[in-house]
Amino acid sequence: MSNKDLLENVKKLRELTGVGFKDCKTAIEENKGDIEKSIEFLRKKGMAKASKKMGRNASEGLVLVHEKDEEIAAIEINSETDFVAKNKDFLDFSKEISQINFDVSGDLEKLKSCKMKNGNTVNDNLIALISKIGEKITIRRSKFFSNKEGKNHYYIHSAVEKNIGKIVSIVKLLNNDNNDLGQKIAMHIAASSPLAIDKNGIKKEIIDKELEIIKAELENSGKKGDIVEKISKGKINKFISDNTLLNQFWIMDPKKKVSDIIKENQKTNEIKIVDFVRFKVGERV
Repeated sequence: MSNKDLLENVKKLRELTGVGFKDCKTAIEENKGDIEKSIEFLRKKGMAKASKKMGRNASEGLVLVHEKDEEIAAIEINSETDFVAKNKDFLDFSKEISQINFDVSGDLEKLKSCKMKNGNTVNDNLIALISKIGEKITIRRSKFFSNKEGKNHYYIHSAVEKNIGKIVSIVKLLNNDNNDLGQKIAMHIAASSPLAIDKNGIKKEIIDKELEIIKAELENSGKKGDIVEKISKGKINKFISDNTLLNQFWIMDPKKKVSDIIKENQKTNEIKIVDFVRFKVGERV
Protein backbone atom coordinates (compact mmCIF):
# COMPACT_ATOMS: atom_id res chain seq x y z
CA MET A 1 0.00 0.00 0.00
CA SER A 2 1.43 3.36 -1.06
CA ASN A 3 1.78 6.26 1.37
CA LYS A 4 -0.97 8.09 -0.51
CA ASP A 5 -3.38 5.15 -0.15
CA LEU A 6 -2.43 4.76 3.51
CA LEU A 7 -3.17 8.41 4.26
CA GLU A 8 -6.48 8.26 2.36
CA ASN A 9 -7.57 5.18 4.32
CA VAL A 10 -6.50 6.73 7.63
CA LYS A 11 -8.47 9.88 6.80
CA LYS A 12 -11.56 7.83 5.93
CA LEU A 13 -11.26 5.75 9.10
CA ARG A 14 -10.90 8.88 11.25
CA GLU A 15 -14.06 10.35 9.67
CA LEU A 16 -15.99 7.15 10.38
CA THR A 17 -14.79 6.54 13.94
CA GLY A 18 -13.56 9.81 15.40
CA VAL A 19 -10.39 8.02 16.59
CA GLY A 20 -6.99 9.79 16.45
CA PHE A 21 -4.53 9.63 13.56
CA LYS A 22 -1.96 7.36 15.20
CA ASP A 23 -4.46 4.69 16.26
CA CYS A 24 -6.21 4.79 12.90
CA LYS A 25 -2.85 4.39 11.13
CA THR A 26 -2.06 1.35 13.30
CA ALA A 27 -5.48 -0.16 12.57
CA ILE A 28 -5.09 0.35 8.81
CA GLU A 29 -1.60 -1.15 8.79
CA GLU A 30 -2.62 -4.12 10.95
CA ASN A 31 -5.57 -4.87 8.65
CA LYS A 32 -3.84 -4.18 5.34
CA GLY A 33 -6.07 -1.28 4.36
CA ASP A 34 -9.40 -2.99 5.01
CA ILE A 35 -11.73 -0.31 6.44
CA GLU A 36 -14.34 -2.75 7.79
CA LYS A 37 -11.74 -4.83 9.64
CA SER A 38 -10.04 -1.66 10.89
CA ILE A 39 -13.31 -0.42 12.43
CA GLU A 40 -13.77 -3.80 14.11
CA PHE A 41 -10.14 -3.67 15.31
CA LEU A 42 -10.69 -0.25 16.94
CA ARG A 43 -13.97 -1.31 18.52
CA LYS A 44 -12.34 -4.34 20.09
CA LYS A 45 -9.68 -2.04 21.54
CA GLY A 46 -12.46 0.06 23.04
CA MET A 47 -11.47 3.09 20.95
CA ALA A 48 -14.55 3.27 18.73
CA LYS A 49 -18.22 2.75 19.43
CA ALA A 50 -20.79 1.54 16.95
CA SER A 51 -22.50 4.55 15.42
CA LYS A 52 -24.68 5.46 12.50
CA LYS A 53 -21.72 7.40 11.13
CA MET A 54 -19.91 4.11 10.55
CA GLY A 55 -22.71 3.10 8.20
CA ARG A 56 -21.82 5.78 5.69
CA ASN A 57 -19.78 5.46 2.57
CA ALA A 58 -18.89 7.83 -0.23
CA SER A 59 -22.00 7.13 -2.31
CA GLU A 60 -24.43 9.92 -3.09
CA GLY A 61 -27.63 9.90 -5.12
CA LEU A 62 -31.37 9.66 -4.49
CA VAL A 63 -34.07 7.37 -3.18
CA LEU A 64 -37.42 7.48 -4.95
CA VAL A 65 -40.87 5.99 -4.39
CA HIS A 66 -43.73 5.40 -6.80
CA GLU A 67 -47.22 4.75 -5.47
CA LYS A 68 -50.39 3.58 -7.20
CA ASP A 69 -53.48 1.69 -6.04
CA GLU A 70 -52.02 1.44 -2.52
CA GLU A 71 -48.92 -0.36 -3.83
CA ILE A 72 -45.47 1.20 -3.40
CA ALA A 73 -42.05 0.64 -4.93
CA ALA A 74 -38.82 2.18 -3.60
CA ILE A 75 -35.48 2.41 -5.39
CA GLU A 76 -32.02 3.82 -4.65
CA ILE A 77 -29.87 5.21 -7.46
CA ASN A 78 -26.31 6.25 -6.61
CA SER A 79 -23.84 8.73 -8.03
CA GLU A 80 -20.36 9.60 -6.80
CA THR A 81 -21.17 13.19 -5.80
CA ASP A 82 -24.16 15.13 -4.55
CA PHE A 83 -23.55 17.61 -7.37
CA VAL A 84 -24.46 14.93 -9.93
CA ALA A 85 -27.47 13.86 -7.85
CA LYS A 86 -28.86 17.36 -8.48
CA ASN A 87 -28.13 17.20 -12.22
CA LYS A 88 -31.28 17.43 -14.41
CA ASP A 89 -30.25 14.49 -16.61
CA PHE A 90 -29.66 12.32 -13.53
CA LEU A 91 -32.96 13.44 -11.99
CA ASP A 92 -34.98 12.80 -15.17
CA PHE A 93 -33.38 9.38 -15.57
CA SER A 94 -34.12 8.51 -11.93
CA LYS A 95 -37.77 9.55 -12.17
CA GLU A 96 -38.37 7.36 -15.19
CA ILE A 97 -36.52 4.47 -13.53
CA SER A 98 -38.76 4.82 -10.47
CA GLN A 99 -41.86 4.39 -12.64
CA ILE A 100 -40.39 1.34 -14.38
CA ASN A 101 -39.31 -0.12 -11.03
CA PHE A 102 -42.94 0.01 -9.91
CA ASP A 103 -44.11 -1.64 -13.15
CA VAL A 104 -41.71 -4.59 -12.64
CA SER A 105 -42.54 -4.90 -8.93
CA GLY A 106 -39.01 -4.00 -7.83
CA ASP A 107 -37.26 -6.70 -9.91
CA LEU A 108 -33.93 -5.06 -10.80
CA GLU A 109 -32.94 -7.73 -13.32
CA LYS A 110 -36.14 -7.15 -15.27
CA LEU A 111 -35.75 -3.40 -14.91
CA LYS A 112 -32.33 -3.33 -16.58
CA SER A 113 -33.70 -4.85 -19.78
CA CYS A 114 -36.85 -2.69 -19.93
CA LYS A 115 -37.10 -0.04 -22.63
CA MET A 116 -37.32 3.62 -21.71
CA LYS A 117 -39.15 6.42 -23.51
CA ASN A 118 -36.30 6.91 -26.00
CA GLY A 119 -36.52 3.26 -27.10
CA ASN A 120 -33.26 2.16 -25.49
CA THR A 121 -32.99 -0.22 -22.55
CA VAL A 122 -32.41 0.98 -19.00
CA ASN A 123 -28.94 -0.55 -19.08
CA ASP A 124 -28.00 1.20 -22.35
CA ASN A 125 -29.31 4.53 -21.05
CA LEU A 126 -27.39 4.02 -17.81
CA ILE A 127 -24.14 3.51 -19.74
CA ALA A 128 -24.87 6.58 -21.88
CA LEU A 129 -25.56 8.71 -18.78
CA ILE A 130 -22.31 7.57 -17.14
CA SER A 131 -20.44 8.51 -20.31
CA LYS A 132 -22.13 11.92 -20.50
CA ILE A 133 -21.77 12.89 -16.82
CA GLY A 134 -18.39 11.27 -16.20
CA GLU A 135 -19.26 9.61 -12.89
CA LYS A 136 -20.06 6.08 -11.87
CA ILE A 137 -23.84 5.69 -11.50
CA THR A 138 -25.45 2.56 -10.10
CA ILE A 139 -28.99 1.31 -9.61
CA ARG A 140 -28.37 -0.13 -6.18
CA ARG A 141 -31.46 -1.70 -4.60
CA SER A 142 -35.24 -1.75 -4.64
CA LYS A 143 -38.25 -3.00 -2.70
CA PHE A 144 -41.88 -3.50 -3.70
CA PHE A 145 -44.89 -3.57 -1.38
CA SER A 146 -48.12 -5.06 -2.77
CA ASN A 147 -51.58 -4.01 -1.56
CA LYS A 148 -52.22 -7.46 -0.09
CA GLU A 149 -52.04 -8.55 3.57
CA GLY A 150 -52.00 -5.05 4.99
CA LYS A 151 -51.85 -1.36 4.18
CA ASN A 152 -48.68 0.51 3.19
CA HIS A 153 -47.50 3.82 4.61
CA TYR A 154 -44.36 5.75 3.68
CA TYR A 155 -42.25 8.75 4.58
CA ILE A 156 -39.59 10.68 2.64
CA HIS A 157 -36.92 12.58 4.58
CA SER A 158 -34.86 15.42 3.08
CA ALA A 159 -37.20 15.54 0.10
CA VAL A 160 -35.90 17.36 -2.97
CA GLU A 161 -39.17 16.85 -4.83
CA LYS A 162 -42.38 14.91 -4.23
CA ASN A 163 -41.46 11.26 -3.56
CA ILE A 164 -37.73 11.93 -4.01
CA GLY A 165 -35.24 12.38 -1.18
CA LYS A 166 -32.30 11.04 0.78
CA ILE A 167 -34.15 8.63 3.11
CA VAL A 168 -37.32 6.66 2.43
CA SER A 169 -39.11 4.38 4.86
CA ILE A 170 -42.11 2.18 4.11
CA VAL A 171 -44.11 0.08 6.56
CA LYS A 172 -46.93 -2.39 5.99
CA LEU A 173 -49.47 -2.67 8.81
CA LEU A 174 -52.20 -5.28 9.20
CA ASN A 175 -55.55 -4.34 10.78
CA ASN A 176 -54.78 -0.63 10.81
CA ASP A 177 -57.06 2.02 9.33
CA ASN A 178 -55.30 4.91 11.04
CA ASN A 179 -53.20 6.59 8.34
CA ASP A 180 -51.74 8.98 10.88
CA LEU A 181 -50.37 6.06 12.92
CA GLY A 182 -48.91 4.48 9.79
CA GLN A 183 -47.25 7.74 8.79
CA LYS A 184 -45.77 8.23 12.25
CA ILE A 185 -44.37 4.68 12.36
CA ALA A 186 -42.77 5.29 8.95
CA MET A 187 -41.24 8.51 10.35
CA HIS A 188 -39.97 6.59 13.38
CA ILE A 189 -38.31 4.03 11.11
CA ALA A 190 -36.62 6.79 9.12
CA ALA A 191 -35.24 8.33 12.31
CA SER A 192 -34.36 5.19 14.30
CA SER A 193 -33.13 2.80 11.59
CA PRO A 194 -34.23 -0.56 13.06
CA LEU A 195 -32.66 -3.76 11.71
CA ALA A 196 -35.78 -5.91 12.12
CA ILE A 197 -39.31 -6.00 13.52
CA ASP A 198 -38.27 -8.17 16.47
CA LYS A 199 -35.38 -10.34 17.66
CA ASN A 200 -36.29 -13.17 15.28
CA GLY A 201 -35.65 -10.89 12.32
CA ILE A 202 -32.01 -10.10 13.14
CA LYS A 203 -29.58 -12.42 11.40
CA LYS A 204 -27.67 -14.69 13.78
CA GLU A 205 -24.33 -13.65 12.28
CA ILE A 206 -25.03 -10.00 13.14
CA ILE A 207 -25.72 -10.86 16.79
CA ASP A 208 -22.73 -13.22 16.96
CA LYS A 209 -20.38 -10.60 15.51
CA GLU A 210 -21.64 -7.89 17.88
CA LEU A 211 -21.25 -10.26 20.85
CA GLU A 212 -17.70 -11.07 19.75
CA ILE A 213 -16.82 -7.38 19.63
CA ILE A 214 -18.46 -6.68 23.01
CA LYS A 215 -16.53 -9.52 24.69
CA ALA A 216 -13.24 -8.51 23.11
CA GLU A 217 -13.71 -4.91 24.27
CA LEU A 218 -14.48 -6.05 27.83
CA GLU A 219 -11.48 -8.40 27.92
CA ASN A 220 -9.19 -5.66 26.60
CA SER A 221 -10.41 -3.41 29.41
CA GLY A 222 -9.18 -5.97 31.95
CA LYS A 223 -12.43 -7.70 32.89
CA LYS A 224 -12.38 -11.47 33.38
CA GLY A 225 -14.49 -14.64 33.07
CA ASP A 226 -17.95 -14.46 34.64
CA ILE A 227 -17.92 -10.66 34.68
CA VAL A 228 -17.37 -10.59 30.91
CA GLU A 229 -20.23 -13.04 30.38
CA LYS A 230 -22.60 -11.11 32.65
CA ILE A 231 -21.88 -7.69 31.17
CA SER A 232 -21.85 -8.95 27.58
CA LYS A 233 -25.27 -10.55 28.05
CA GLY A 234 -26.73 -7.23 29.16
CA LYS A 235 -25.03 -5.34 26.34
CA ILE A 236 -26.21 -7.75 23.62
CA ASN A 237 -29.77 -7.57 24.96
CA LYS A 238 -29.58 -3.79 24.74
CA PHE A 239 -28.21 -4.04 21.20
CA ILE A 240 -31.18 -6.22 20.22
CA SER A 241 -33.65 -3.89 21.92
CA ASP A 242 -32.12 -0.79 20.31
CA ASN A 243 -32.27 -2.35 16.85
CA THR A 244 -35.69 -4.02 16.79
CA LEU A 245 -38.63 -1.86 15.80
CA LEU A 246 -41.14 -3.10 18.38
CA ASN A 247 -38.65 -2.62 21.23
CA GLN A 248 -37.36 0.81 20.25
CA PHE A 249 -38.43 3.84 22.24
CA TRP A 250 -41.02 5.87 20.35
CA ILE A 251 -39.38 9.00 18.92
CA MET A 252 -42.45 11.12 19.74
CA ASP A 253 -42.71 9.89 23.35
CA PRO A 254 -39.45 8.29 24.63
CA LYS A 255 -41.24 6.98 27.72
CA LYS A 256 -43.06 4.46 25.54
CA LYS A 257 -41.97 1.77 23.10
CA VAL A 258 -43.28 1.29 19.58
CA SER A 259 -45.14 -1.82 20.78
CA ASP A 260 -46.92 0.31 23.40
CA ILE A 261 -48.07 2.82 20.76
CA ILE A 262 -49.43 0.02 18.58
CA LYS A 263 -51.39 -1.49 21.48
CA GLU A 264 -52.86 1.91 22.36
CA ASN A 265 -54.20 2.26 18.82
CA GLN A 266 -55.72 -1.21 18.53
CA LYS A 267 -59.47 -1.61 18.37
CA THR A 268 -61.01 -5.01 17.68
CA ASN A 269 -58.11 -6.76 15.94
CA GLU A 270 -54.42 -6.76 16.79
CA ILE A 271 -52.36 -4.36 14.68
CA LYS A 272 -49.31 -6.10 13.28
CA ILE A 273 -46.22 -4.80 11.52
CA VAL A 274 -45.96 -7.11 8.53
CA ASP A 275 -42.86 -5.66 6.86
CA PHE A 276 -40.82 -2.49 6.55
CA VAL A 277 -37.86 -1.07 4.68
CA ARG A 278 -35.58 1.93 5.15
CA PHE A 279 -33.28 3.14 2.39
CA LYS A 280 -30.76 5.87 3.16
CA VAL A 281 -28.60 7.07 0.29
CA GLY A 282 -25.10 5.64 0.51
CA GLU A 283 -25.46 3.68 3.74
CA ARG A 284 -23.46 0.49 4.20
CA VAL A 285 -25.64 -2.64 4.24
